Amino acid sequence: MPMDAEYQRLVKNALRDEVTFVKATFSGRRRGYELPWRRVTVRPVLVKGDRYLQVSHLDEKQDYTRNVVGQEAVAEIDALLGLPFSQIHVVTTEGEVQVRISRKGIARISRRRVEEPDDTPSLTHDREKPYLLPGTEPDAMLQARGIQTPDGLIRASKHRKFRQINEFLRLIVETDTLDALPTPIRIVDCGCGSADLTFAAYHYLNHILKHPTEAVGIDVRADLMAKQNAVSAELGWDDLRFEVSRIIAYQPVERPDIVLALHACDTATDEALAQAVRWGARLIFSAPCCHHHLQAQMAEQGRQNALPVAFQPVLRHGILKERMGDLLTDGFRAQILRILGYSTDVVQFISPEHTAKNLMIRAVKATAPGDPQSVAEYHGLADTWHVKPYLAELLAQPLAALGV
Repeated sequence: MPMDAEYQRLVKNALRDEVTFVKATFSGRRRGYELPWRRVTVRPVLVKGDRYLQVSHLDEKQDYTRNVVGQEAVAEIDALLGLPFSQIHVVTTEGEVQVRISRKGIARISRRRVEEPDDTPSLTHDREKPYLLPGTEPDAMLQARGIQTPDGLIRASKHRKFRQINEFLRLIVETDTLDALPTPIRIVDCGCGSADLTFAAYHYLNHILKHPTEAVGIDVRADLMAKQNAVSAELGWDDLRFEVSRIIAYQPVERPDIVLALHACDTATDEALAQAVRWGARLIFSAPCCHHHLQAQMAEQGRQNALPVAFQPVLRHGILKERMGDLLTDGFRAQILRILGYSTDVVQFISPEHTAKNLMIRAVKATAPGDPQSVAEYHGLADTWHVKPYLAELLAQPLAALGV
């Protein structure tokens, strides 16, 4: 039997097996082809006692899910196998099958069997996830943000936003510092924009964890801030307000304990980090967006042939050079915070399937500033690349006092 026919037979048989089938994922795109979906997952579910295949199609904007049975399920499987996916991963209670398909449709199949087969797969229709903000009951904040329907269901078009909110809250809770913060906990969200995460952070700390909290969102868009103030007023949340201000110009009435800067563009992220340091914030959460400042310096260094020779195999490719600039920018930001006494890590904010801008710089004020090793590492990085990050310019005075 030809290899391409064999993999289709294996996949079809696995998906039709009502005893052992657990999940199948179709992903990747064969070179030279287009796909209507980025990824499709298939799993068995029970709906009112009947077994269906639940097919979830993920594209750039939404996750479209439908349940199929009988000939409709057969047709759905055939349609998926006819699309130019480059990878198919099938999980059963007995093992896994991985299929990699070349541009010409030639399949390479690998199998892995388990020594002790699992029990019969779960057919629960809606698998509950341990969300900090569950969304399984009517929630005034989620409804006001258009994420939840009046009867307590998460809108299909808002599932990504709902997951993003919960992942963000998890990253805050993981710092294990909230109980040690003075009350009221004060939050400033720099460049808050649509403010979904501002509302979520305030709501979770104040109403779920019962920590008295005050929050301010700032942004330069007056119409947007007016809209967010109206929503806050509708909810009766007097301690959540929004102000029109540039990040670098904002002066809080009280020192904030937590500073957020989520997808602030380019050097706006640096301004938010600098302000957080100046204000003495205990916790900083920054999800950087675009990176241009260091990219421009790298371009100039390239014209002068001053970039590291060892990296030429990477830098000669435009996309890799751009990503290297992004990595250096965020690496410098994390290192500067470390020098200034923050325990800092760079983590994945949300899955890259949702957005390419998925990194979070998370910093907790925990140590004395000026760690010699951190200072030496910073100089080594700056001297290698012959660049100066914008955050170092904004914090020139405190860094100079520490030997930077």
